[in-house]
Amino acid sequence: MSRASETVIIGKIGAPYGVKGWVKINSYTDEKAGIFDYVPWIIGAGQHFQVAQWRTHSNSLVAKLEGIDDRDSAERIKNLDIAIESSQLPELSDDEFYWRDLMGMQVVTEKGYSLGTIKEIFATGANDVMLIKANTNDAFGQKERMLPILFDQVVKQIDKPSATITVDWDPAF
Repeated sequence: MSRASETVIIGKIGAPYGVKGWVKINSYTDEKAGIFDYVPWIIGAGQHFQVAQWRTHSNSLVAKLEGIDDRDSAERIKNLDIAIESSQLPELSDDEFYWRDLMGMQVVTEKGYSLGTIKEIFATGANDVMLIKANTNDAFGQKERMLPILFDQVVKQIDKPSATITVDWDPAF
């Protein structure tokens, strides 16, 4: 897989902050300030930006991007996604993965029953959850299932080459 041509959304530009081009930053990284570890940012229609300055402000983040020098310029990029080239992400070991790598994988029980494919993954307070779109001919009449991503308890194996996740789960549930 050629990671260099893919982009990954890591945040979103918020409202302008002040009159000198600063903007609020909504970070999707594990640690909010971790978004600043990845530059340049790709915003809007593929335009690359460097972060000139950033700081925390009242439990949130604000940043000054190079080339955004007034409130009107900041207003033009408001609500746009912040993306980076996937090649900027750290390489993972064989037993690690990014959520995006799991999207579309087939989920099967230890007994070989296909639950469907991963449609979405999201974080909850307790653990991450995968939303599985069931096969159209699901014998239990399920359209979607939500399974917790609990290793060794529910998730038994992630096989990247075959794009299959094996789980300990009752298909009737």
